[in-house]
Amino acid sequence: MEPAKAATAGEGEFWREGRNALLQRLAAPTGGLSDEAAAERLRRCGPNLAVTSLRRGLPFKIARRLVEPLIAILLIAALIAGATGDWQSLVIIVLIVLASIALDVFQETQAENAVDALRRTVAVRVKALRNGEAVEIPVREVVAGDVVLLHAGDLVPADGLILESHDAMADEAALTGEPFPVEKLAAPSERGGEGTDAALFGGTSLVAGEVRMLVAATGADTRLGAIARSMQASEPPTAFERGVHGLGMLILRLTGFLVLFVLLTQLVRHGLSIESFLFAVALAVGLTPELLPVVMTVTLARGAMRMAGRKVVVKRLSAIHDLGAMDVLCTDKTGTLTEARIAHVGSFGCDGTDSARVTELACLNSRFCGGLRNNLDAALLATAEDGGGDWRPLADLPFDFERRRSSVLVARGEEREMIVKGAPEALLVLCDRFERADGAADGLDDAARARLLALIEARGAQGLRLLGVARRPMPPRADALVRADEAGLVFAGCAAFIDPPKSSAGVAARQLAAAGVRVKVISGDAAPVVRHLAGSLKLPARGLLTGEEIAALGDAALAARVRHVDLFARVAPEQKARIVLALRKAGHTVGFIGDGINDAPAIHAADVGLSVEGGTEVAREAAAIVLLAPDLGVLAEGIGEGRRTYANIMKYVRMGTSSNFGNMLSMALASMVLPFLPLNPLQILVNNMLYDLSEVGIPFDEADPGELARPQHWDMRAVLRFTLVMGPLSSLFDAATFAVLLGLFDAGIETFRTAWFVESILTQILVIFVIRTAAPCWRSRPHRFLVMTSLGALAVALILALTPLGRPFGFVAPPAPVLLAILAIAAGYLVCAEIFKPLAMRAGGNRRTARARRSGTHRFRLF
Repeated sequence: MEPAKAATAGEGEFWREGRNALLQRLAAPTGGLSDEAAAERLRRCGPNLAVTSLRRGLPFKIARRLVEPLIAILLIAALIAGATGDWQSLVIIVLIVLASIALDVFQETQAENAVDALRRTVAVRVKALRNGEAVEIPVREVVAGDVVLLHAGDLVPADGLILESHDAMADEAALTGEPFPVEKLAAPSERGGEGTDAALFGGTSLVAGEVRMLVAATGADTRLGAIARSMQASEPPTAFERGVHGLGMLILRLTGFLVLFVLLTQLVRHGLSIESFLFAVALAVGLTPELLPVVMTVTLARGAMRMAGRKVVVKRLSAIHDLGAMDVLCTDKTGTLTEARIAHVGSFGCDGTDSARVTELACLNSRFCGGLRNNLDAALLATAEDGGGDWRPLADLPFDFERRRSSVLVARGEEREMIVKGAPEALLVLCDRFERADGAADGLDDAARARLLALIEARGAQGLRLLGVARRPMPPRADALVRADEAGLVFAGCAAFIDPPKSSAGVAARQLAAAGVRVKVISGDAAPVVRHLAGSLKLPARGLLTGEEIAALGDAALAARVRHVDLFARVAPEQKARIVLALRKAGHTVGFIGDGINDAPAIHAADVGLSVEGGTEVAREAAAIVLLAPDLGVLAEGIGEGRRTYANIMKYVRMGTSSNFGNMLSMALASMVLPFLPLNPLQILVNNMLYDLSEVGIPFDEADPGELARPQHWDMRAVLRFTLVMGPLSSLFDAATFAVLLGLFDAGIETFRTAWFVESILTQILVIFVIRTAAPCWRSRPHRFLVMTSLGALAVALILALTPLGRPFGFVAPPAPVLLAILAIAAGYLVCAEIFKPLAMRAGGNRRTARARRSGTHRFRLF
């Protein structure tokens, strides 16, 4: 008989088929496969390797980065500099590029390490039935249709259906995120249910009992395999990567425009010459932001150091920018919004009012009943005020999975009482009376039973986990219990438990909302539980989507819905990444915080993936940022640091592109009217290098409060607008300089070049203090290190230009009147820069860019 293909995540949920249907589909005998049948399936389907390493070679990683526009521009500039004899520029640019590529390759290797960490969660050997006998085989040889035997402590080797279960409990926290063990039952013979109580999944573990499992899916077809595939898939570029790419394209367009313009004008006026060609080449190099990778790396590294002091560990430096740009944070509830522990929050009687009596009875049962205590017992005893008072234990019936309850017989003097606790609905079946508030017992008719069931359901909808409590007076001489005694009970009420919300979570969520970050809760819990949590934390939440509704939506429809929904309930593990990608498609910069294996794909898919120190190794490896404290308050502080980092990077981008463009535009225009080149190629490169060096203090600067208040995105329209306002403004004053030098002073070539070099470097460097802030420059104090680097570079430039040290560069000391005129022109430019700064830095660009990203129309054109 030809066996059917193993079930995959995309083809159905095998636990719904029922035992008989699955055995038939897989052509699997309950006594296990024969060696020949297993070998044939292994040959046809491949080894049971849920996670395979797809490490790419180093040449591929490097080549992929060399085609990035910004890197390509820098390398072209380096080659041109080397061809023209500027070996220093060649070496510096190449070293910068190599350092940037090395950092990127290191980060990609970290992502590959996440996959390797996932591989380490899989068992090595397992006991399976082959030819009717239990034998130990390597996990990689397990095939669909195998029957495996698992005991407490074993790792589950593949996805499968439980044929037999004996008090089995599985730890599925790695896949579901929930910290509590899950009871596992044998699958029904016919069609199964909606839940996964009869299923086990590869990568989880059995913590109690033993099971016989029919393997339904192996290797890449398992849930673990689907997670591994999603982590190895290429996701859309992050906000930082999109910004750097956009900046590279902008610089490429500006460079192409100026170089073609200069070559065309020189061709029309003088014909092409080697000097005009070198001049155009120097313009191209002058427009290249050689130090941008260095400034970015230093700024991000400094941000990482500051964030480390706030208990935030940064693994991928560019994630600092993405954190500052983040406008949506997706989070599970357990451990982030809640304490990830069970706490007893009170008890209620049959009338729904608080009842100390029910709490007393529940605590007596937990204290005196034998067997293993669970987390509910621990929570009850943590709130107990005494050690049981005058009551003493006589006998008990510990909890087991068949009865799903525990009973204890206690005595006080001649009084004997049996106290039973268990699942409320199951306990009600054993009761024929209920206890009133005054302690008396009334008969439990159908109407009263219905009222109690409605009360239990309503409290469960509030996110409470309930434990029913019942009692039965026993004969005075009773000293033993049997199962038959668990009948004719008096239902007393329920003890209520909850994973308590963190006291800081609501405050932190409101801080994030005030900072422009919307918190979206993604949970596997039922909708009422998620709504109750949002209400208790006072989260500003809109709308709710369930996993079933998400499954019915296509990607485009989901992207349209998620923008207006903040709560997601009954979400399957594989749907988390879909939600993240849908939010990104809708134009948001998305963060995702998780701690389980099932969270790794969503962490990988987010612009900025976050995990916590206590999370699984896979989640921590997949994350770009790890929080040492699972607290949204820590994250809120980190976001401010990310925005400060972004603001400093943008200072360099704005200053570099506008200043370089203005200078190069001035030289290009001057070449049309002057009988000589306004600066020789070497002077252009010296100007550009000194200006770049003046800005190395930017990473240490502070940011304006307005830049920290809202998410910040790379906005190439804003950069272009700033360049087209401030660049021509500086060119206008350059033109005034040309007119004064030629018309008023009739300066010679060397004097002209020196004077204009001084004017250019003065305006370029001093305007840093004007445009580093959107506020009036006298109200915002720059960092002292930025002052030192800026004024230091200016001093070096003036020494070169005004002393004999500058002779090798073609400089001569201008007369004093010329220098005074240059100072006056520079002062006028700084005043005008302050006046026109609001126009160049006009607010609102980020909002327009966000709308453009959502509509898919974010494209800028230079021509």
